[in-house]
Amino acid sequence: GCGLPAGPFGAVGAIEGVSYLAVIGIAGASLATKVKTGSGLKAGPGGLLGLAEGLAFTAIVVGLVVLAFQFADYGYLPNAIPVEGG
Repeated sequence: GCGLPAGPFGAVGAIEGVSYLAVIGIAGASLATKVKTGSGLKAGPGGLLGLAEGLAFTAIVVGLVVLAFQFADYGYLPNAIPVEGG
């Protein structure tokens, strides 16, 4: 699909875009730390950074599974922007 509607002043769409960047940033930082130190990010206060790290990787894996199902159902990846007639 096209993602979330833009919302007032484009705020909802902007938040959605920033959330994608945050997921990629957290996963990237975790992978870089893993390569340098042999372990992922530290848990942080209250374990929140560890939780964010786990949720970021979960979101990426779920996204890849959805892409695989899309490919299995359609034989190709559908357009992100709907086109007229299908």
